[in-house]
Amino acid sequence: METITTDINTLGDYLCGQGWLKKEERVLAVETPGAGNMNFTLRVRTNQGSFIIKQSRAYVEKYPQVPAPVDRSLREAEFYTLIDQYDILKAQMPKLRGVDKENYVLNLEDLGDGIDYSFLYQKERYLKESELEEIMAFAVNLHSNIHLGTTDIKIPNREMRRLNHEHIFVFPYLQENGLNLDDIIPGLREVGNIFKQDKVLINIVQQLGERYLIDGKTLLHGDYFPGSWLNTSGGIKIIDPEFCFFGEPEFEIGVTLAHLKLAAQPQTIIDKALKFYMDRAPLQKELCFQFMATEVLRRILGLAQLPLSLNVEERHTLLQEAKEILV
Repeated sequence: METITTDINTLGDYLCGQGWLKKEERVLAVETPGAGNMNFTLRVRTNQGSFIIKQSRAYVEKYPQVPAPVDRSLREAEFYTLIDQYDILKAQMPKLRGVDKENYVLNLEDLGDGIDYSFLYQKERYLKESELEEIMAFAVNLHSNIHLGTTDIKIPNREMRRLNHEHIFVFPYLQENGLNLDDIIPGLREVGNIFKQDKVLINIVQQLGERYLIDGKTLLHGDYFPGSWLNTSGGIKIIDPEFCFFGEPEFEIGVTLAHLKLAAQPQTIIDKALKFYMDRAPLQKELCFQFMATEVLRRILGLAQLPLSLNVEERHTLLQEAKEILV
């Protein structure tokens, strides 16, 4: 496997070898387009434009100690292929310009200098209702259009699901997992231990984890949270579907609602998100809330931490609310 680097000459040779540079096109500069977690990602600027190169490797880019399926970029490519016949979905995602299957590299349209919605986790940063509708509309359109009633193609993505399963349903509840919660915010370790010792809670979480691993009928983005929503001059775009799989929509919407809670969005926004979806597509509300609760628990107690503005008491309150939903 050829490892992509920021060296302009080496990169230029690679892109030429893939046929991804036009005649007389040459690489002028490379830069990191955003704070990605999973993959090695570059914006390539040439004398004729720009594009994004994304390579998946056998580990998580942000956490090199965490192994990850090296072929996850190919699952992402399969997602783009499935949405290709739906203009309403394509309009909200970057175009896939090329795939190097041998080296697990994607060539994607550059959406410009947009920023993702991780700023929502900062104090008093709120989602506009019009933005919320764009975000929820993509999920509705994805789930309504691509399912086993409309396609014979499946994306099990089991290796990525196993990775996600570990970090959502297992790792946060291990007594000694190597993560000191007090390093995140003082006092969180003591709070976390309350939930790590709750056998009834852990048993319910494990049951939901087993459900997550079962193949479903509906194509999900798989990681539908503010880091996958990009604010661009052309509207909100959806990126990074490498966790995609055919599952239950309740998981997808549960994750989304969890992040609205973690970002301290008004309850009216959370209610509107759910109503927008349920007015347009079926959803088991109770199951959705259960997946919402597991996502809240893992984001506060697990490895994949967020830049939350919440103090330890506010985090404890969210954990307790999540527990009450589940138990």
